[in-house]
Amino acid sequence: MTDIKTDILDEARRQVLDDGRGLSAAQALRCLTLPDDRLEELLALSHEVRMRWCGPEVEVEGIVSVRTGGCPEDCHFCSQSGRFDSPVRAARLDIPSLVAAARETAETGATEFCIVAAVRGPDERLMAQVREGVKAINEAVDINIACSLGMLTPAQVEELAEMGVHRYNHNLETARSHFPNVVTTHTWQERWDTCTLVRQTGMELCCGGIIGMGESIEQRAEFAGQLAELMPEEVPLNFLNPRPGTPFAEYPLVTGTEALKTIATFRLALPRTILRYAGGRELTLGDLGTRAGMLGGINAVIVGNYLTTLGRSPQEDLDLLSELRMPIKALSQTL
Repeated sequence: MTDIKTDILDEARRQVLDDGRGLSAAQALRCLTLPDDRLEELLALSHEVRMRWCGPEVEVEGIVSVRTGGCPEDCHFCSQSGRFDSPVRAARLDIPSLVAAARETAETGATEFCIVAAVRGPDERLMAQVREGVKAINEAVDINIACSLGMLTPAQVEELAEMGVHRYNHNLETARSHFPNVVTTHTWQERWDTCTLVRQTGMELCCGGIIGMGESIEQRAEFAGQLAELMPEEVPLNFLNPRPGTPFAEYPLVTGTEALKTIATFRLALPRTILRYAGGRELTLGDLGTRAGMLGGINAVIVGNYLTTLGRSPQEDLDLLSELRMPIKALSQTL
């Protein structure tokens, strides 16, 4: 029998569900290492936490790349790195196409549209393009605009805030202790510094990472604790989709059970955060697993395709939300 005095789920029920205090990294590790026969119990508690501290609404977002491929960084998971022999080739998106993508995203009921560029950080030309794009989207579409443009200077953070960018995405990607195995051309601290700058301007911070890049279970728990310390408004959870030509091309997929334990544990570590389904869920979880995650702590989704990989059709996700009676978050409630 489980010793109720030391049971992590009983502990989490009191601490997270009742008091709203997220799990520590050490507590997260105990959840991640629960036996598989307790997965349903873990998911059920995480869903209760999501409903209590976030409510039933689901935030829907679309993303589009304005600069694809040719990135000088060596993020080992990324097919957009110019250092790897991947099928992705450099390309740019013009402003009319960007506005059209934002309009299509808004038509799904999404409240967030994220402009992404594969760069170490934005140069003056890219900042000018983003400024023009944000202005054009605001004139044509009623949607919040987010950006993901790499590492920023203080002046660039201020400029994006002045443009009216609602949220900035900059992922830590993985635990600090594992980061040198994933990226060597910049440091985890540089990413953390950009995230800190974003928070200081008043823009919302979106910061998550990728599960399945060779990290240990202990490092997944470490990562959850580091995100909790940073306190982003949104955490996108990706599961590695090994891309041809990258150093991680032959890495195995995360199992569905591992993925669901991770989702539930991150919810317990981040009880009030927008926890978003992002890349790789289609391969790792499939339809049944996607449903289980929505009932295990997830309260936001990226709909449609990702930057260089295919996702589910937006209608499939919208139909699932309707079936689960989870309303899409309204735009007026996010402004």
